[in-house]
Amino acid sequence: MMEKTSCDVVYGCDYRSGKQLKVTISEGIIRYIEEHTPSDGNIKQIIAPGLVDLQVNGFAGIDLNSSPLSYSAVRELAARLWSEGVTTFFPTVITNSEANIFQSVKSIAEACSLYPEVRMTIGGIHLEGPFISPEEGPRGAHPAEFIQPPNWELFCRWQEASEGLIKLVTLSPEWPLSGEFIKKCVRSGIIVAIGHTAATPDAIRSAVESGATMSTHLGNASHQMLPRHRNYIWEQLAADELHVTMISDGFHIPDAMLKIFLKVKPEKTILVSDSTMFAGMKPGNYSTHIGGNVTLTDTGKLHIQGKPDVLAGSGLPLLHCVNTLIQKNLLSPAEAWELASIRPAAFIGNYQCHSFSIGAPADIVIMELNNTGYRILKTIKSGKTVFERVHHSK
Repeated sequence: MMEKTSCDVVYGCDYRSGKQLKVTISEGIIRYIEEHTPSDGNIKQIIAPGLVDLQVNGFAGIDLNSSPLSYSAVRELAARLWSEGVTTFFPTVITNSEANIFQSVKSIAEACSLYPEVRMTIGGIHLEGPFISPEEGPRGAHPAEFIQPPNWELFCRWQEASEGLIKLVTLSPEWPLSGEFIKKCVRSGIIVAIGHTAATPDAIRSAVESGATMSTHLGNASHQMLPRHRNYIWEQLAADELHVTMISDGFHIPDAMLKIFLKVKPEKTILVSDSTMFAGMKPGNYSTHIGGNVTLTDTGKLHIQGKPDVLAGSGLPLLHCVNTLIQKNLLSPAEAWELASIRPAAFIGNYQCHSFSIGAPADIVIMELNNTGYRILKTIKSGKTVFERVHHSK
């Protein structure tokens, strides 16, 4: 992990308006934002709020669901994500044995206690499972032997081990008494998302009425064939209360579905990476304790070996998802960036931290825009430079 240095003044073009700005930072807070015309020519760099990823299973060889998970691995993961422009992320713990989930969330909490920069970077833990559908298709790559109904007492033990860090839970409301579990989560300040589900439309509606407010990577982890009218995807799209997260890496869902999500929920669509440990690694064949033998292609597609049409998770970071929307002309660069920064921050109740405004914490990225999309040059977390590319344009 690089040595962090204070950053007092930052220059760049506003990612929205293109205006040249001078941003003054003090004690980790944005104090002033002023228009600024440099004497030595125009500023080419772009300045924007940092990315916020609500679903990170791993990155660059670090697997949050391996056992035992070390707190040093969590620290290294945070540093790797800084290089991708991510200033806040939710480490995502998926379906596993009760003991392994306990150990994973405890190690994440220990990393937060030991390293202040990690605690500032982790917005909370995302518990994705084990309270999901056991059916083939909806359960995705989650191991079937550990799937179980929602269990509040068990969840409370994990929450205690995490020191209260579990802030987001993905479950399937097809289980009896799911509504009561959702209500208890909401009363405890925990966001509930619907995902990996085979629930009926009525069960989806009941979950929303109980307090569920998000759909986890909608369109993925589902059956190959669904009833054409009444199914859990349409029902979630129709629910005005639900935000939708989607993986726009070019592989998980087709362009037509991306367009539909953006049109139906223009203010409630959020990008997530759902990245695995293979994101950021070299192309090749690998073996994993969850998905078995997998292949990472040179385009970043991660699939089961010998089965290129069966995905094995995500092999790309959140920045790539942003750039995919730009390359496909589905959104403007600024709009695509906000779906992965301001939008998720607002959803988790932390808009001020990523609003790029006076008084907000200085979670900032400096980048350039080329024909492939954004490229990160510098990442600033709470006023400290935590990543800087060695060679970049001035």
